[in-house]
Amino acid sequence: MLKKATFFRALLLSLLLIPAARPAAAQTLEQAADQLGIHLLPARAFLLPLPELPVSAEDRGAATGHYLLAASLDLRGVPAAPAADSPADKEDFRVILDWQARRTPEQCAAANKEMSHSFEVFFGAISPFPSPAPAKVKEFFKNVENDSVTAHKFLKDVYKRERPFVRDARVKPCLPRVQGFAYPSGHSAMARLEALILGDLVPARRAEFLARADQAALNRVLGGVHHPTDTAAGKALADVLYKELVKDPRFAADLRALRPLLK
Repeated sequence: MLKKATFFRALLLSLLLIPAARPAAAQTLEQAADQLGIHLLPARAFLLPLPELPVSAEDRGAATGHYLLAASLDLRGVPAAPAADSPADKEDFRVILDWQARRTPEQCAAANKEMSHSFEVFFGAISPFPSPAPAKVKEFFKNVENDSVTAHKFLKDVYKRERPFVRDARVKPCLPRVQGFAYPSGHSAMARLEALILGDLVPARRAEFLARADQAALNRVLGGVHHPTDTAAGKALADVLYKELVKDPRFAADLRALRPLLK
């Protein structure tokens, strides 16, 4: 069983590393496999064999979120990272350098305020809950953030895409040169996931919450620490996680418990 799992892991990594298999940022692993004439096994059986992924013991230990298990998620809705020097990869750098040329000190200052990622950082100023947030609200979003971080770290360890400023000396971040891999963007995933939840709680403000999440994602690009496709993948990851969360009875019950706490 171990040898078979190791073989499948090698096959997955080969899919990720063959540039010809994924010329566009929006291409999924399943599409890449089709081009190679490979039958891709269902995600739960193949795409995410958690014990066999090349991650540290610490990361493996963190692969269990509060509501969700990374190993049980079908993450095929998240596009594969663009191949180095592919058209999508080159477009990433064009956009980054364009923002670098025209970003303002005020934009960089706003992005710097979001170096950490949390509900309070993203939505504290427009929260539909009283301020300070009730303990139950803080606990709920901390649990959701646990799921978001678990999932994005899981995928970062699969793709291992370096930060744009590591890959190209022309990129001069106006944010601290953060460590870790770039794809997908954890800030983008968490902000959008929380925006989707807030939109469920207050449908009339859904567009406002999503716009705030989009701004948080853009701040990572103009700040020079993420490629645009990193943030797009983060948003796609949030959509996947949200669909999984709403199926979970514990999540649904905890979400219902927040409604009486709205302002």
